[in-house]
Amino acid sequence: MATLTIASVVFMSGCKKDEYQAKVGVCPEVVSTIPADKAVNVPLNQVLSATFNEKMDPAMFTQETVSFAGTTTIAGTKAATTVTGTIVFSGMTVFFTPTSPLLPNTTYTGRIKAGVKDLTGNALQADYVWSFSTDVSPTVSADPINNSVDVLLSKIIVATFSVPMDTLTLKTPASTFTVTQGTTAVPGKYSFTATTASFKPDVPLTPFTVYTTTITTAAKNSLGTPMAANYVSSFTTIPQVNVSALPTIGGTTTGGGTFAQGSSVTVTAVPSLGYAFTNWTEGVTIVSTNASYQLSMAGNKTLVAHFAIIASSFTLTTTAVNGTVAKLPNAATYNSGASVVLTPTAAIGFVFSSWSGDATGTASPLTVTMNANKNITANFTAIPVGTFTLNVTAVNGTVVKNPDQLSYLNGTNVALTATPNSGYVFSSWSGDANGLISTATILMNANKNVTANFTLIPVANCPTVVDLGLAGGYVILSKAGISTTGTTSVTGNMGVSPITSTGLTGWNLILPPAGAFSSSSLVTGNIYAPDYNAPTPTLLTTAINDMQTAFTTANGLLIPAPVNELMAGNLNGQTLIKGIYKWSSNVGVTTGIVLDGGGDPCATFIFQIAGDLTVADNSIITLQNGAKAKNIFWVVAGSKAAIGTSANFSGNILCKSLISLNTGASVNGKLLAQTSVTLNASTVTDPQ
Repeated sequence: MATLTIASVVFMSGCKKDEYQAKVGVCPEVVSTIPADKAVNVPLNQVLSATFNEKMDPAMFTQETVSFAGTTTIAGTKAATTVTGTIVFSGMTVFFTPTSPLLPNTTYTGRIKAGVKDLTGNALQADYVWSFSTDVSPTVSADPINNSVDVLLSKIIVATFSVPMDTLTLKTPASTFTVTQGTTAVPGKYSFTATTASFKPDVPLTPFTVYTTTITTAAKNSLGTPMAANYVSSFTTIPQVNVSALPTIGGTTTGGGTFAQGSSVTVTAVPSLGYAFTNWTEGVTIVSTNASYQLSMAGNKTLVAHFAIIASSFTLTTTAVNGTVAKLPNAATYNSGASVVLTPTAAIGFVFSSWSGDATGTASPLTVTMNANKNITANFTAIPVGTFTLNVTAVNGTVVKNPDQLSYLNGTNVALTATPNSGYVFSSWSGDANGLISTATILMNANKNVTANFTLIPVANCPTVVDLGLAGGYVILSKAGISTTGTTSVTGNMGVSPITSTGLTGWNLILPPAGAFSSSSLVTGNIYAPDYNAPTPTLLTTAINDMQTAFTTANGLLIPAPVNELMAGNLNGQTLIKGIYKWSSNVGVTTGIVLDGGGDPCATFIFQIAGDLTVADNSIITLQNGAKAKNIFWVVAGSKAAIGTSANFSGNILCKSLISLNTGASVNGKLLAQTSVTLNASTVTDPQ
């Protein structure tokens, strides 16, 4: 009886442990949890569980007996949160699946209350409590940092993360990592590693412009934890100084580039011969009358150096004793910039030795650029009795004689070495020498004449996008007439048809008897009209037809796909890459634009304009990175293409009607009009 009493007391007063078998009198215990107690970096989608030492009564596990609560610190203040979810008991394990993902950066406490029972009615003796911490939200820093200034235009934007990331969440959606200018996404290429994301713009950034780098909470780390908040930072690019000359043949400018804000920059203008510097302008404002102008950087600067022609035509006087000098062309005066070839011929018993006066050296023939009145003397030296002369001719290259003498004794060997000019290659010797290598030895046993021949190296063979046909032989071509007032300068051929030469006004034409073309002191080139001698009328008819065909072709191009209605036709400060741009109404250039060839020598720009083209006073079309005026086509279907006062314009204009250039306007390109062309003290240059 005593033994039975002791056994009953033991049974009623407590539980004993066995080896995970449910037996009468054995207390249930939690033997493991997921996550484990004190675990860190727990994924936010974790299913929580607790495993007992024996099978439990599933009905005991409810929201009241199984709970999870979290504590996080936000802005220095602790905040508590309760986790809701679904409870499932299987075997010896209770599973808790949260309704929504756990919060990052949060410490959670799990609790199973005392009193939950096993299948035989034994109860958990005390609350089982454990804790764990969820994964930390990734943080990010970007280069350039927020509020950076003077960022280089070639900058690659890099975002660095605090932990390894799921790169798929950076790539998709595409708006997760963006670089924008205002509301416009910057086009470029992205690359990713586990901890970095990089963005390289397709074209250089725009000078002195604010850009924004954004990384949204769609970016998640490798455990699926998102960033706590969007990352946003802004930076400002370095300002730029653009310098140009007006007219372009009037001089050169230096000092342009990018410079830090507040820095001191000096730009310099150097006039060409025959021109004088007048002033620097920014927009319509004269900022300096000094050729060397110092300024402080405070944003972008677009500066134009203005030059004035000192004289529109010049004289060339040649002197020769014991010989003669031939001028080609032989004229009383020459337009500024014209080229004249001087060829010396020695009298018997003499040899040409050198040039003096406004020319130097021994080149024969000699090409002279007429940018001032010039006096040039050809010097000849008597040939000693019993010696011979060696005359060497080289066009597009040079030849060195060793020994270099005016005359040579009978039997002397002279070594010749030919060197081509840039863009040319030596091809052969002719005259009193032969061979295909650039060195030759001449035996002086008589007077000898040797010519070194050079061949032009072919340039890049660009595809013909707009075929101008015979119209391409003219810098200005019009059906209804070409007129000028003031001192205009045109480099290239001009032509009118079907209107006769009566449509050429203001040019002071000089037409030789039975001439096929006329000339003018304002034009470096020939002027054609259908009432001149053959073959001019026929060629002009073909050229006009080719001009109209080129207009139709250029206006209908669709490959590559056009960019439609850019900036609603108001172009001001944009940088445009090669391609086709199309507008259904008027287009205006208010201060200037940049055309960027992207390093492609064949980059082509087509501007299809259904209305008028208006270029404001002092506007500038700037070409960079290989963009060439000859590959730019402004196709204007409206009533006019008007280039404003002192505007600096680049590209070929194919106009359905009138093309007009106001005072001081400069165009590097062709003017092809199906009605009239009017110029006022303007400069037009055939593009190369």
